[in-house]
Amino acid sequence: MKNNDTYKLTLKEYKVLFNKLYSLLCVFSNKYIEDLEVSKDIVQDVFIKIWEDKIEFKNESNIKSYLYTSVKNKSLDYLKSKNYKSTERFSMKEMAEIETESFFLREVVITEASGIIENAINSLPNKCAQIIRLSIREFTNPEIAEELNLSINTIKTQKKIAYKKLRPLLKDYFILIAFVFDIQ
Repeated sequence: MKNNDTYKLTLKEYKVLFNKLYSLLCVFSNKYIEDLEVSKDIVQDVFIKIWEDKIEFKNESNIKSYLYTSVKNKSLDYLKSKNYKSTERFSMKEMAEIETESFFLREVVITEASGIIENAINSLPNKCAQIIRLSIREFTNPEIAEELNLSINTIKTQKKIAYKKLRPLLKDYFILIAFVFDIQ
């Protein structure tokens, strides 16, 4: 619902936002804390806070920014908490790196790009999608053929079909995807 200066989510918009971003935000949080169950709890807490506090935003795009920033802050708070011994996993230098703005932005971009790529792959026929996922995991054509019990020529053909279908779906995101694969 839009007012003159603010934007407040309706229940329907809230559900759409949750369904769209929940998984991405869990992956994003998990890059900080490496515990998926805790990441899920953190993301749920952030969504609950938005709904219970009826938080208002300047515009719709601020909602996404708020979510990523809140998840980042809650993840960092968890790392610093008494429940988690950060010295076991991170040195002081590594913690300082994790808290930087550049780390945060890089992780947001990686998470967003991964979601875009995954959605595009999900639109492929099942066999093509399986082959592309294995290819992304750096399986060779012979390894994919063995894993899926298919011929190497079938793998090559299916990859061509997949690339042909993915190209128009991902063309607007080429720079973002190139950035992600360059920094990983």
